[in-house]
Amino acid sequence: MLEDLKKEVVKIALEADRSGLCKHRSGNFSIRDEKTGYVVVTPSGVDREELTYHDICVVDLEANVIEAVTKLKPTSELLMHLQIYKTRPDVFAIAHTHSRIATSFAVLNKPIPAIIYECANLGLKDAVIPVAPYGRPGTRELSNSIIEPIQRADCILLEAHGVVAVDKNPKEALLKAHYVEELAEVYYRSLEIGKGEEPKSFPAEELQKWEYPSEIKLMK
Repeated sequence: MLEDLKKEVVKIALEADRSGLCKHRSGNFSIRDEKTGYVVVTPSGVDREELTYHDICVVDLEANVIEAVTKLKPTSELLMHLQIYKTRPDVFAIAHTHSRIATSFAVLNKPIPAIIYECANLGLKDAVIPVAPYGRPGTRELSNSIIEPIQRADCILLEAHGVVAVDKNPKEALLKAHYVEELAEVYYRSLEIGKGEEPKSFPAEELQKWEYPSEIKLMK
């Protein structure tokens, strides 16, 4: 069932692991099928290098396991994924990572401001990557904590936990997770160079003004 989506989830999970966004068994990934509404999601407790598409679980939005070929359980943070899909009908892919610098800001409960213009691609309605209040992983408390911030941004931090990035496309969701870590590093270095002084950041209205240059004449 949904073999192609399962293979895509494995591919995204492996790329996240090999690029350092999350290692070994940390983090989790999912894709929602547009036709059935089912979610394919990484299992709990499997090293990414050992993960195959047979291990990917299929669930519905009420957390019923529809298929688990190798009898593995879905990630314990499934409720968070499902809550995002319920809250954001436009979302069809989720990348939850534990990248080091971004997670450091999550530990500090410190939102990351839009200090570089590439943030225009991150769906930041308030020009910051917000922090969802702490909720213990795997609990309803965690899944409820993301409801408000995920409506304000496509990328959020989870307090004392990690990063969540969403998109219609799995590759784009993972790319956003990469952008978050790169932004976090630039922000950290800016604070360090400026001896703690907050760098200038873009207002939300400026981020929303971006458009492709009309002066470039495209082929018809």
